Amino acid sequence: MKVKLGFTLLALCMLIITACSSTTNSDAKKEDGAEKLDIFSWWTGAGEEDGLKALIQLFEEKNKDIPIENAAVAGGAGTNAKAVLTSRMQGNDPPATFQVHGGAELNESWVAAGKMEPLDDLYEKEGWKDKFPESLIDLVSKDGKIYSVPVNIHRGNVLWYNKKVFDDAGLEPPTTFDEFFKTADALKKKGITPLALGDKEPWAATHLFESVLLGVLGADDYQKLWAGDMKMDDAKVKEAADIFGRMLEYVNDDHSSRNWQDASQLVAKGEAAMNVMGDWAKGYFVNDLDLKVNKDFGYVATPGTEGSFMVITDTFGLPKGVEQPENVKKFLSVLGSVEGQDAFNPLKGSIPARVDADVSKYDEYGKSAMKAFKESKLAPSLAHGSAAEEGFVTKANQAVNIFVTQKDSSQFVSSLKDSMK
Repeated sequence: MKVKLGFTLLALCMLIITACSSTTNSDAKKEDGAEKLDIFSWWTGAGEEDGLKALIQLFEEKNKDIPIENAAVAGGAGTNAKAVLTSRMQGNDPPATFQVHGGAELNESWVAAGKMEPLDDLYEKEGWKDKFPESLIDLVSKDGKIYSVPVNIHRGNVLWYNKKVFDDAGLEPPTTFDEFFKTADALKKKGITPLALGDKEPWAATHLFESVLLGVLGADDYQKLWAGDMKMDDAKVKEAADIFGRMLEYVNDDHSSRNWQDASQLVAKGEAAMNVMGDWAKGYFVNDLDLKVNKDFGYVATPGTEGSFMVITDTFGLPKGVEQPENVKKFLSVLGSVEGQDAFNPLKGSIPARVDADVSKYDEYGKSAMKAFKESKLAPSLAHGSAAEEGFVTKANQAVNIFVTQKDSSQFVSSLKDSMK
């Protein structure tokens, strides 16, 4: 599949804004005659913004002579930031470094386009080859070269549940699809929405579908699907679509007008019992809603996925054409260090990408996720740009959201197959 980076209307607007303000941005990047390193991300929410600031503060303590700028752009799931980034990269005005998901989003969008510098020398210098799992290094590599540094790991296949709702109903969190539907029926009889969904932004429904797909296929076949070694119209994919359709019968009626935080709130309030979301939801529960892990809310792997880890990793690399590549590498060195990862991740709600981080700095969920990350088979996320390139992800989001309303499994699988071509 070839990468398609055509502008959306939003991206075009962002390009105009960027062009009109290029002189101002250039001036803003100067401090006492020195060029600032603009660190580009979409981390502006609770927890993630605190983590980024802690990382920047650590860098500044170690590099007092290098000015730095937090160039984060607000917007759900990075939609606005990615539009601005596209305009800057295509306009040969790259940020010093930028947030990008490991996998296809990095490799097919930017490495294949010749926009990134390899970082093998930095990995050798820092001794990182055995500090990140080999399968994770593969996600940030293309054609035998490494192109970015992972700062964190999020797990996508997590089912969150309201402890009080489950305790009052005498239920256990489901670990299989059969258990899920039995539990959902029991909750529905009690007048409780079994599963919260907030798919106002299209990726959220795709996130639920990919968790079901992983549960049906298992990590090995899931990998084969995205490698092209399993057909998209395989009977197992159709089975996953059917299960996904059944699960949608148990979601809140107003799902299309809610975002993922709104869906999480339904679980927090006990208006819904369960929610499938990445573990940034834990950061939201704890930081925004002041809930306690394993007291107010609990967690299990989504049905059928115990032993698998849907990995979403935020990474930073070195764009071609930046003015101070050695200073950027100094930032990446801090970002990839034990100290840097342990400053960032406890606040973000994620876990470190390194296997030798300080476990004592993480809460009960963090410890369990770190253990699962080391012991489980990793599976790249479709919804978050790791399993397939941007063009397919866009079409998959469209197909999923049509399916949410029409529930036609055959048409859905056919649409995915056509998009894969």
